[in-house]
Amino acid sequence: MSSAAGGIYTLVVGLDAPATIEAGALGSRAFDPGWYAYVGSALGPGGFARVDRHRELARGERDARHWHIDYLLDHPDAGIVEVVSSPGVDAECAVAGAIAGRAIDGFGASDCGCDSHLRFSPERSRLESSVRDAHESETA
Repeated sequence: MSSAAGGIYTLVVGLDAPATIEAGALGSRAFDPGWYAYVGSALGPGGFARVDRHRELARGERDARHWHIDYLLDHPDAGIVEVVSSPGVDAECAVAGAIAGRAIDGFGASDCGCDSHLRFSPERSRLESSVRDAHESETA
């Protein structure tokens, strides 16, 4: 997915077992098994290369954690199952707020006024559909 163009992306992450994860300054958080959608910005230097970096961390090819999502991706029971991107779009917070599911308070939202950029759902298909709908609504 490497592209310097930039935009926003959503990682759909599966977590196979309950986990307690230390997420940097957020502290220790309990995560239920299920499906998570994390919305991030690729508007900075490198653009969508950030998604490649997330994938490398999830595969164990990197160990440096820079963002809250890195702590979840680094867990052995977590993995990226889908990436939805919207090139040229600057609507990270709007997309995060439009995704159905339970917000994980403060996660990924330390630099904005949102409640969270991470949503949880026990149902993969419902979450994936909501992610696609949220991205489509911002690019229409």
